[in-house]
Amino acid sequence: MRIVRVMWRSVLAFSALALAGAGLTGCALNKFERRDPWRDQAEQACLSRKLVTTTEFITPAKEIDGPGSCGMQQPFRVTRLGNGTVALKQRMTLACPALSEAEAWLADTIQPAAELYFGQPVAEINAGAYACRGRNNQPGAKLSEHSFGNAVDIMSFKLADGYVITVKGGWRGTEAEQGFLREVFLGACQRFTTVLAPGSNVFHYDHIHVDLARHDPRGLRRICQPLIKFTPQLGAEGRRLTRPLPPPRQPAPPQAPVDVEEDDPYGLTPMSQGRGPNPVARAPAQHQAPSAYASAPPQRPLAQRPLAPRTASALPDEALGDDAPLSLSPPGLSPGPLY
Repeated sequence: MRIVRVMWRSVLAFSALALAGAGLTGCALNKFERRDPWRDQAEQACLSRKLVTTTEFITPAKEIDGPGSCGMQQPFRVTRLGNGTVALKQRMTLACPALSEAEAWLADTIQPAAELYFGQPVAEINAGAYACRGRNNQPGAKLSEHSFGNAVDIMSFKLADGYVITVKGGWRGTEAEQGFLREVFLGACQRFTTVLAPGSNVFHYDHIHVDLARHDPRGLRRICQPLIKFTPQLGAEGRRLTRPLPPPRQPAPPQAPVDVEEDDPYGLTPMSQGRGPNPVARAPAQHQAPSAYASAPPQRPLAQRPLAPRTASALPDEALGDDAPLSLSPPGLSPGPLY
């Protein structure tokens, strides 16, 4: 009889723990957050304009409805971009608006920048997309744009010869890596409403986050951080775009209640790992990048033009002096290299 009582107590204790775990899982998402109407409207507008072409690499999937307000009306499973020329390290699920802008960003900025700085195209991208979760993976937080298939995180690019440019190491890596990633960053700022790269805050030290979140009712504001002093070599007169750029957007004022994404896709930030606040990521010491400007057109002697000082800040554009360098540390951290 005593053995039976002990067994029942064990069963009850296990059941209580299971119920508690289920409750915690349910609390991971904000149950009170509703799906904004503009999301479905943006999807419908993109689909009606047929901005995404289905191929063997981009296939429509069943509607994702939940949990909570997560999901999208017409998801697309993506295994390759650029009409199959660029592989993805892992499959992505995206809604029409983010996918169409990502394709245009690849064609108009990423590939031309790779040819300019390395003389060869990008062959593979390591990126993350859909995930139903709160921002920065925090239970109960406002849902991330990744929850709606409206965001992409880029961790690295692999060139045709196998050379890998990581955002973590390349942002302060070789001259060619720095130039390439800054071209990619500025090109994203022309197409997406949120672009966050290393130096914007502690959560983005190893990836570039892009999304199409609305920071004001009309969708005319944007967030593009960090502010950098860099003269792009792309964008020459006569360069043809695969898709027209969206209307120019104004920077969102810092004092406004701005919806800023602070994602940590794999829980690898220094804060989540308990490391020091300022770990330094450097370019690979053993493998040197190909000649930075070997394929640059003769009329652009890029090798003779050193990169301008890079600065990062949450200050508005008018607060920057012509030559005054700003701290690379995000607000709230001590000065010094973040990455």
